[in-house]
Amino acid sequence: MFVWLLHILIDSAVLLAAASVFPKVELKGYKTAIFIAFLIGVLSFLLSWILTVILNVATLGIFYFLGLGFITRIIAYALIIELADKLSKDFKTRGFMPSLWLAIILATVGAIVDAILL
Repeated sequence: MFVWLLHILIDSAVLLAAASVFPKVELKGYKTAIFIAFLIGVLSFLLSWILTVILNVATLGIFYFLGLGFITRIIAYALIIELADKLSKDFKTRGFMPSLWLAIILATVGAIVDAILL
């Protein structure tokens, strides 16, 4: 539980930093960042595996068999960020590329945090 809460706080800080760096990402305040990080975490828990399976089937498992399965996971994470964008009025990404960059950054920071904590 502690690790999950830490991830929410770190992801919200990353979202705030990304919103200040990327002009196509809008985020209104730290409370919104915490809510969006929580929403992305819940949606990722519920939908990430379904989206990953669908993307693996759609690509005939090419990325999975080449050892590049993380690509489908990043795309699934970007789709989850797009869904969070649609569910919130205080968080906006203009286009798919900012969501893809956010997914890459959040996945990288999450992997680093996991490596440090576990």
